[in-house]
Amino acid sequence: MVAYVVTATGNLLIIALSWVDRHLHTQMYLFLWNLSFLELLLVSVVVPKMLVITLMGDRTISFASCIVQSYLYFLLGTTDFFLLAIMSLHRYLAICHPLHYETLMSSRVCSQLVLASWVAGSLWVLCPIILMATLPFCSPNGIEHFLCDSWPLLKLSCGDIRLLDLLAFVFSTSVLLGSLGLTSVSYTCILATVLRNPSAAERRKAFSTCTLHLTVVVIVYGSSIFLYIHLSEAQSLLLNKEASVLSCIVMSLLNPFTFSLRNDKMKQALGDSLRLLQPTAARKL
Repeated sequence: MVAYVVTATGNLLIIALSWVDRHLHTQMYLFLWNLSFLELLLVSVVVPKMLVITLMGDRTISFASCIVQSYLYFLLGTTDFFLLAIMSLHRYLAICHPLHYETLMSSRVCSQLVLASWVAGSLWVLCPIILMATLPFCSPNGIEHFLCDSWPLLKLSCGDIRLLDLLAFVFSTSVLLGSLGLTSVSYTCILATVLRNPSAAERRKAFSTCTLHLTVVVIVYGSSIFLYIHLSEAQSLLLNKEASVLSCIVMSLLNPFTFSLRNDKMKQALGDSLRLLQPTAARKL
């Protein structure tokens, strides 16, 4: 409950500041508030039902609601990969090719890239979800998970799932490896450029920022890869649950503080907003 409230508050704060403060109407903050919006939706898809199960003991969910939750979960997760890859490319161009940055990453181009990542995420998972919804399901109908993940759902089907399993593997692997490859190459080039910087202070600042971002990337991709590792059934189930908690809840909690709230302009915008909210008399004092 506390993690959900903090995550929702942090992401809503970033979205509000990015919209209200004109100093944040730049390409980078367009990506950041979209990432915050995505994380807010992701925890809202998963956590409320999990809280109902935990606090009220209601462990039932309709088949339609389960399919919708599964679709939204994978849509948002796939879009997250696309956004992280685009953000890494954006940082690469800003640091390694500053003279061409405004031309290659104009506000219009960034808006189109963000829109494309949302559209691609929604379409990428549509076919596997439709195929999964048409499968015959047999009793027992208990899902060994706190969300309607694809693997626990497929285990309940009494139909032939080989084609769907292969399709899901190809789709997920292509998204994971494609976005991870672009992100890895971008940050490798960024680090190489930073190392050539003669200023030790600038190198430390850049390394500090890159380390935080790379930590998020490693956890996001690492937890997602763990979701597709199948050892014994008990070990796979445990890994699946732990990786889902890490990617859904922990990362949604960390992202606002890692990418946005540690940013100097974001902190300045937050301070300006707090001063504006203070009563006039308090400001005079």
